[in-house]
Amino acid sequence: MEKLALLATLEARPGKESEAEAFLTSAQPLALEEPGTVSWYAFKIGPSTFGIFDTFADEDGRNAHLTGAIAKALMARAEELFATPPKIEKLDLLASKS
Repeated sequence: MEKLALLATLEARPGKESEAEAFLTSAQPLALEEPGTVSWYAFKIGPSTFGIFDTFADEDGRNAHLTGAIAKALMARAEELFATPPKIEKLDLLASKS
């Protein structure tokens, strides 16, 4: 069962909305390669606001994700694509339905 999660919120720079969306979509294959990531979602909240939500069974999986390929790619392009640094929050899951 997933016990832990991450929630990242991202605000695209003006004029970079399409690139930010394409970047997030392109990260899905990387998420599929992470054995410790139980679920991974990239989403759009509004015209320029995006997010990533992922779940993990344990802290090892979450830490592996935070130092993995998606995190590295995100940080490498953060200044170019996003108006502010990504806000990444660690969550404890209380209940879920699969």
